[in-house]
Amino acid sequence: MPNTLIPELLVFSFKKSLHFYTNILGFKIDYDRPEKKFAMLSFEGSKIMINERNGYWETGVLEYPLGRGINLEIKVSQLNNLVNSLQANSINLYQNVEEIWYRRGKEEIGLREFLVQDPDGYLLRFSQEIGVRKLI
Repeated sequence: MPNTLIPELLVFSFKKSLHFYTNILGFKIDYDRPEKKFAMLSFEGSKIMINERNGYWETGVLEYPLGRGINLEIKVSQLNNLVNSLQANSINLYQNVEEIWYRRGKEEIGLREFLVQDPDGYLLRFSQEIGVRKLI
């Protein structure tokens, strides 16, 4: 069964966020409602929604950085193009690319990953699987 969790991110500027996600990161617009400042975006099977804040669903004061305490892992087939695009647009990585192995049951899954903040401060963790190894 595919993952059916699709986060909707409230953003301060729809135009700025849409540019970041589509022009810099390469997300595609699945559909949008420009008059509502809303878009459903996708990237290699991952989906997010962005919506300029409008007073709905705000459970507290919204101030930068948004999304404190959460990072959104986005699995990708290749990290280098993303890193190159971010660097070409003078966007600093929150955490540089590194290789990490996470235990999963009786094996470890290897990832190359990095973190970047979007224009509103949401923390995005892009990860590329590099292998699986059995634990001894």
